[in-house]
Amino acid sequence: MKIAIVTDSSAYLSDQQVRENDIIVVPITVIFGQETFLENIDIDDQLFHEKLQTSGLMPSTTQITLGQMQEVFDKLIAENYDEVICIHLSSGITSFIENLTEYAKGITEINVLPFDSRMTSQGEANMVLLAAKLRREGKTGTEIIPYLKHLRETTKVDFMVDNLSFLMRSGRITNRSAIMGNLLRIKPILDMDEKGRIVIQSKERTRKRALQKVLDNLHSDLDRGEDEYRVSIIYGVDHDLSAKWEETIQQEFPAAKFESNQLGPVIMSHTGEEIVGVIWGKDWEKIKIDE
Repeated sequence: MKIAIVTDSSAYLSDQQVRENDIIVVPITVIFGQETFLENIDIDDQLFHEKLQTSGLMPSTTQITLGQMQEVFDKLIAENYDEVICIHLSSGITSFIENLTEYAKGITEINVLPFDSRMTSQGEANMVLLAAKLRREGKTGTEIIPYLKHLRETTKVDFMVDNLSFLMRSGRITNRSAIMGNLLRIKPILDMDEKGRIVIQSKERTRKRALQKVLDNLHSDLDRGEDEYRVSIIYGVDHDLSAKWEETIQQEFPAAKFESNQLGPVIMSHTGEEIVGVIWGKDWEKIKIDE
């Protein structure tokens, strides 16, 4: 059986990962005023930063169109693919995966399997890489989906932003207490709930206390077997802060597998550039489920 794997640009897979794992990446659109840019095609981190600093405009994004997806499906059908697994940005952030799920019901030439990552960045990427690994092992799309669900259930995120205005403006945060957070100049720790929506978890007064809160949350999972976990540092433009977080967390959990994932224009349009966080979950290279 010939199986394709599709994701979107918010997974921030490297070119090497895309190439080696034969992944199709559909770009999400970033908007500045009347200008539109396809992420990683028309706009990169540097151009995004320049636009943010000089345009006087706040960026926004628009979800992948079903027309973009149909172009992908048409190409796969022409190449005689049987199935396509579509792993995308959390439905708590965008309605795209819900729209795709409904749209897929009308496609008969190829079996489309939409999957809601309920994550973004490395959390989404790890599910894509797991799907690619299982495909190499000969599993069908239907057989792969339960593994993706299992990884999704173990995956969590904590992140800190310097300014909540981006999340408030874009409507990507659910608890309205964020307004008070900005007034108090707190360092909030945010996460994603069981539906993949961004929520404020705690309000810390300093970056040091914010990091300690993240360490406490990591202990609640990794203390049960840190060598089974993969920990990803996600960040925007503050390389020094992300390096400090990574060093501190690695010292605390030396047996876990670590990596870093720099966020791009789509996510930073909603969080701002001053973001640092941690995504952790069971190591996709080792994950097993009862069969």
